[in-house]
Amino acid sequence: MRTSVKNLLKSATALDSVELAGWVRTRRDSKDFSFMELNDGSCLKGIQVIIDSGTPGSGEIGKMNTGASVKVAGELVESPGKGQSWEVRATEVELMGGVPDDFPLQKKGHTPEFLRSIAHLRPRTNLYGATFRMRSRLAYAVHRFFNERDFTYVHTPVITASDCEGAGEMFQVTTNDAGKAEEDFFGKKSYLTVSGQLEAETFACALSNVYTFGPTFRAENSNTSRHASEFWMIEPEMAFCNLEGDMDLAEEFIQFLVKDVLDNNEGDLEIFAKFVDKGLLQRLERLVGGGFERMSYTEAVEKLIGSGKSFDYPVEWGINLQSEHERYLCEEVVKGPLTVYNYPKSIKPFYMRANDDGKTVTAMDVLVPGVGEIIGGSQREERYDLLKAEMEANDLNLENYGWYLDLRKYGTVPHAGFGAGFERLLMYVTGMQNIRDVIPFSRTPGNCEF
Repeated sequence: MRTSVKNLLKSATALDSVELAGWVRTRRDSKDFSFMELNDGSCLKGIQVIIDSGTPGSGEIGKMNTGASVKVAGELVESPGKGQSWEVRATEVELMGGVPDDFPLQKKGHTPEFLRSIAHLRPRTNLYGATFRMRSRLAYAVHRFFNERDFTYVHTPVITASDCEGAGEMFQVTTNDAGKAEEDFFGKKSYLTVSGQLEAETFACALSNVYTFGPTFRAENSNTSRHASEFWMIEPEMAFCNLEGDMDLAEEFIQFLVKDVLDNNEGDLEIFAKFVDKGLLQRLERLVGGGFERMSYTEAVEKLIGSGKSFDYPVEWGINLQSEHERYLCEEVVKGPLTVYNYPKSIKPFYMRANDDGKTVTAMDVLVPGVGEIIGGSQREERYDLLKAEMEANDLNLENYGWYLDLRKYGTVPHAGFGAGFERLLMYVTGMQNIRDVIPFSRTPGNCEF
């Protein structure tokens, strides 16, 4: 019977009987009645509840302080005040859960650092409630994008024996404090996955277009605002696809998500545009309304060197572009989103398809203003001999990757894919500057609370 605050505020007509429940944001009292703002998390705004002194349950009004949970029955009527169309006149009110004086979320500003220390309570704030509703909305949009394009959703394993990136920064999964790997639970060394890509490729080579969307892990001892030890990745893989098709899909994907956020944000974007990033709406609208520039890695390096700008990380051909380089290219060179392609072979993983020049691979990164890289992908190496040679050059255990080589042995096809960090997408569409603030419970070096 309970109606959400969001639906009450969107009602087309007055209602004689409604039930709602939520948490008190504010309350002010007069002699004969009280005004209470109640929010249930369904939307950014709360709804005003008017409680007369004779209303059943009003005897406990003094305990209905900020943070207390309250159940209300009443009628939805037009509000004479500014700011909202409807309010509730209570016919009965019930205190469900009171709060002591030490409730930490009082009506005042709180720093992100403090709110991270009470991550179990921060979703009750306006900003973080909006953040996690936005996370839900964006996840729904991800699935809708791929579903509308006939992609099959594949659940790839969280536990794996393969290191997709070849970097070795993986969490080992074990039941032994010490001992031989062959005596461990899986009979070999196993890890938390850094990517579902390799397994997704197996399904692309059977179902054509697939995607995986799930948690990934990296044991990188990094404490930057853009890195976490547990994060979510969106990874499509497409058979019969080359680098050009890969770039097309990645750019379309970003525009689709941003447009969905602009069209269906239920007012949550307002708080980010007001308190987090005043240029947010303009930046998002410009991305949806315009196209993506493209340039090769070699051209990008030439642009950076030719700029005469002094970067913290010096620029030369063969380096990994840093965030400051990527943002400069977006914000100063093309003044918009940019896709860079054909990166040096030496800085990319073993599975990327080699170009004929012997120096570069068919890799691409999608860069956006304010963030830098938001998507990375490539055409995969589908030629058995070349892939095997590259794996050997990277000292990979061919026995562990025999199944991956089989894809090139039995009916190989050109195929491509990309990975998009879900939290980085969220940072882009909200303007939030720290990945810890778009993950419900962040996992970073030295931090595994809650």
